[in-house]
Amino acid sequence: MGRPSKYSEAIADSICEHIASGKSLVSWCKEEGRPNYSTVTRWLDAHESFRTKYVRAREDQADYLAEEIVQIADDGLNDTYTDEEGNVRTNQDVIARSRLRVDARKWYASKVAPKKYGDKVQQEVSGPDGGPVQQNVTVQFVDQ
Repeated sequence: MGRPSKYSEAIADSICEHIASGKSLVSWCKEEGRPNYSTVTRWLDAHESFRTKYVRAREDQADYLAEEIVQIADDGLNDTYTDEEGNVRTNQDVIARSRLRVDARKWYASKVAPKKYGDKVQQEVSGPDGGPVQQNVTVQFVDQ
């Protein structure tokens, strides 16, 4: 069976469900018999209804990833182990991998839904040494 290239609402719905459940478009496309990534991106350009559903699925994906962050952070099951001598040890590899998983999800969610999960950037203008900005106005009267 070849990879289908004809667009259908059923395929669009399958893609959006996959993405909304926290998975990637790349992983959906790699499954046997599925259209390739470039075909799906062409469909997004050509079908407004798919584009609308896809945007919503990406928002849902960011929410899913945010909830996964909490689960990963709360899961301490493998953070420690007992060595051959009966001593409880911290498993630094598991903790580092959990940190990486959390950081990757935070980064991705901030890119997919920047208004909701991105860093708030605020600019402030101040004068010397952080003080207020000083403004001087000079008025000159001229006789005519």
